[in-house]
Order: sequence, then structure tokens, then C-alpha cells
Amino acid sequence: MCNLLDEAWLSASVVDGVLGTGPSGFGAVAEVGVRQLLLDADKFQDLVVDLPTQKPAIFRQLLLPIVVDALGRPANAEEWAAMFRAGAFSVGQCQALSDYMDEHRHLFDLFDSVNPFAQVSGLHTAKKETKGSALLVATAATGNNVPLFSSRTEGDPLELTPAQAARWLLHTHCWDTAAIKTGAVGDPLVKAGKTTGNPVGPLGQLGVVMPVGRTVFETLLLNIPFGQALLSDDLPQWRRRATQGKVEDTLSCATPVWQTRASRGLLDLWTWQSRRVRLVPEQTSAGVRVTRVIVAAGDRLHSTPDDEPHTAWIIDSPASRAKKTGKKSGKSAAAPPARPRRHQPGRAAWRGLEALLSLERVADQREATSTRSGFHTSVLLSRLSAVRDQMPQGYPLQVELTGIAYGNQSAVIEDVFFDELPLPLTALDPDGIVYGSLVEAVDQAEKLAGAVNNLSADLRRAAGSEPIPWDKGQRPGDTLLHALDPLMRRLLAGLRKVGEDFDESERGLAAWEDKAGQETWQVAEQVFSTAAPGLFTGRKMTKDGKEHVYRLSTAERGFRDRMDAILTRRAARRKTA
Repeated sequence: MCNLLDEAWLSASVVDGVLGTGPSGFGAVAEVGVRQLLLDADKFQDLVVDLPTQKPAIFRQLLLPIVVDALGRPANAEEWAAMFRAGAFSVGQCQALSDYMDEHRHLFDLFDSVNPFAQVSGLHTAKKETKGSALLVATAATGNNVPLFSSRTEGDPLELTPAQAARWLLHTHCWDTAAIKTGAVGDPLVKAGKTTGNPVGPLGQLGVVMPVGRTVFETLLLNIPFGQALLSDDLPQWRRRATQGKVEDTLSCATPVWQTRASRGLLDLWTWQSRRVRLVPEQTSAGVRVTRVIVAAGDRLHSTPDDEPHTAWIIDSPASRAKKTGKKSGKSAAAPPARPRRHQPGRAAWRGLEALLSLERVADQREATSTRSGFHTSVLLSRLSAVRDQMPQGYPLQVELTGIAYGNQSAVIEDVFFDELPLPLTALDPDGIVYGSLVEAVDQAEKLAGAVNNLSADLRRAAGSEPIPWDKGQRPGDTLLHALDPLMRRLLAGLRKVGEDFDESERGLAAWEDKAGQETWQVAEQVFSTAAPGLFTGRKMTKDGKEHVYRLSTAERGFRDRMDAILTRRAARRKTA
């Protein structure tokens, strides 16, 4: 037996000075069950996970829905802020949580014969086949999904402890690959022992944006949107376990039958059962282990609902929408729908900061035109904007961004994206000083990268070569953006303390420009060092019907002028020095 509420299967870092730790125990990690983690949520800093994508899966599939189902959602900003200021669950809230977990405890057993958690009891194929447990593990080799540096092959058995199996089970419901799944007996849509057309898990369709606080308690609250009551049929998956009746009526996830539908609300969405799974435990000399599993088709979302809290959004322009639908755009075109904004692997999260900070009323100013797409930020960051004045000034908010890039018809995992940003709360005010400072700094970084790329292109033309294509090879601008990354994160952390002090913000931007200028020149010097002797005399080329002379001196002068136009504070100080 493995009950997820009471048995230790999660790892959590402990807040310094509590639970018997002190300065020497800073960063200590405790093994806990869900009950201890929630009731002592203020005593734990964060979850410690095997892969970053496990963290939003555990919060959404388990921790957040228990809290919301037991306590409800805060009715408004004032109620939310009062809970946040308390810093911990009250005695009454702890009692309500404890009572809820006692009442539903039997539904959280991982290997229960009747109601195994997040699984279907007795799930089997026509030939009683099972597959290796590596099917659950995103980093393990199985089928076509073979990580580049995996030390295992599909033929090597993977023994998962109950704790590991539980974490990867939740991960599978959120992030599983698409395409063909095992056909389970009882699934009416099985053909030739398979179910086709399965999409990736619901989080795999998003660029997950998750606010993180100083403790697990704060992180829980930061991820619970206020202002909307739960609907009567909005239930977590463990309260939808009927084995009789039509699935369209019961919304049950306890049988092999699944459906395509819209979510009923937040609890339904968070605990969405995108697969029908059965873990097959066995007793070994080392204890209970899971080496075999069945992963079959599960429920499919019609589309990502617009109240999905953990993603930013892109608003397609009519032209873009028409291109996708194959129809011509025009003035009568319908309003462009919003779709989740996914992260780009290899691209630092701060480069998309403007979209991340685009609150709803700012999005109105940037709505998609006939040819340009718009964007707005996540529901959670929008809500935080409404309560930022009721939170401590300089609060060390972190925003974690996770995602998975799929390949080969989304049937394999190509890359896992993870980044975290220190985000000043004042940046959530679109009319504030910090917001303008950050947007300006990000724009400067992109323009500096463009200036270095232009320098490289001019020098290559002077040598008789073509510029490096934007989509091929390593351009010097990419090297510069990598060098600017720690400077941008330092600026983000520093602006937390600025508040609405214009002078402090300007000093921060001035320091940023100085450091950014130094890094830019270091990269530029590497570009200049490759210049051949012939670049001094230059070369004539015809471009856009006009004759141009490309030489080293004009390339350098143009580069200096671009830098001064981008780093205006730095240029002004240099002129007055």
C-alpha cells in the first residue's frame, strides 16, 4: 500500500530555522507526504523534483486542487491578500484540510485494487500485454523516444519505487507524448489494438508560467486565482470515479471509456486525466517496485480554455487566422481567438518579457491588427497585478517557466525548457517606472544583438562573402545575448527594491548600459579580429539597385553610431566626460 496523503513520497526543501534545522541545516531536504506538506506549507521552501516539468504537474494534479476543493477559492482580492499576509493556513483552515483528507483518504492509494489513484483498476489489453515503466519517464529511452545521452536502452528494465512511479504518473497526465496509444479493453474507439489521434498532455500544449513564493504556502496562494466561485460539477478527478452510467453524465475517469469535452472548471482542468493508466507493482528484494505499466487513451480537451491560469496568450491576427483556416481575411473576419504562448527552447525567458508583462488592459492596446498578432499575460500574473499594493514592497517573486518541445508528430520529446525570472511586483503596473525600465532594457539587448550581427554582415560583405543566414549557424548576436543574460537577471532582481523611485531606476539602467556596452564591445572585438587585410580597402557591391562600399572603417563607424543610439545614457555620459 502507498497512500499519497500520509506516506513520504515528495521531497521538499525546508525553511531555515524550522523543523529542527538551523544555519547548518540550510537547504535541508525532507521526505514528506501531501498531508504534512500542506498542513506545514509555511515551513517548506519548495518542492525538489527529478525534472522541472514535474513541479507544475504535482501542484496542479494534487496540491492545488486539494486546497481549493477543501477551502474554496478566495472571493476577491481583499480575501486573497488577507490569506497571503497571514503567511500560513489558519487553525480553522488546517482543520478543514485535515478533515477533507480524512474523508477522501481512500481515494489516494496508489495501488488500491478498486480505486488506484489517477488510474483505472483492472485496465488491460486484449492480449494482457504491458509495457516497461520507462514509458512514464520523460528522460528514459522507450520506443521512438530515445534521449540523446540516455545511458539506458528500451531493453533495460526500469524499476521505479512507489514514490518515483507516483511522480511520473502525474507527469504523464500532464506532459505525455502524442500519437498512438495502447488500446484498452472497454475503449469503444480502439482499432486493431490501438487508439490513434491522441494529443500531447494538456501542459504540453502550453508555455507554463508559474509564480513561486518564499514558501510552499505562498506558492500555493500565488497559483490560486481569486474572484470566481467553483461550479457544482467542477470536481477533481478523485471525486469522479463512477464505474456505472454514461461517461458523458458522470465525467468518470475510472473506466477505459474517455471523451472529448470542455473542462468544467479549474479543478477539472488541473486534474485532467489525459490518459488511462495502470501501474503494475511487484514485490522485489528491494521492496515494491513498478516495472510494467499500461498507458492508454484518455480524455481530450476541445481546446485550452481561456481561464487556464498557467499560460500567457497570443491573439492571432485575422490574416494569421485566415492563413490557418485557408480563408481570406477582411473587415468582416471574426475576432481573433487567443491561443497559448509556448516557450522557445534555447531562448532566455526575459527576451519575451514584454509579452509576459502585458496585462489585460495593455493587451487591449496591442490587440491583433489585420496583420499583426497581439498577446497578453497569464491569469495569475493579471491577478497579482491587482494585489501588488497589498504585498510587501520588494517581495522576491520568482516566475518559473516550463515547457516541452516535441518532435516527429509530437510522438517524441526533443527538449525540455526551464527558466526562472526574478520579477519585481512593480513591473506588473503597465504605467509604472519599473515596467518601462524593463521593457526598455530588453529592447536594448535585442537591438545590441542586431547591431553586432549587422557589423558581422558588413565585414563579411567587405570580404566578398554573404552574411550568416539568420536561421543557420551561430551568429555573434547570439553570443552577445548569452553574455547579457546574467546582467539582465541582475537588473530584474535589483529593480525589485526600486519601487516607484525614478532616480533609483535610472541608476539601475545606467549601470545596465555600462555593463551591456562592455559586453557588446567584447563580442565586437572578436568579430573585428577575424577581419582580413583586404577589408581596409573595402569592396563595392550593388544592393537594392544602389552601389555600396563596404570596408572596415565604415563598418566600425556604423557600429559605434548604432551603439550610441541604443545606449543613450552611456553615450551621453561619454560625451560629457
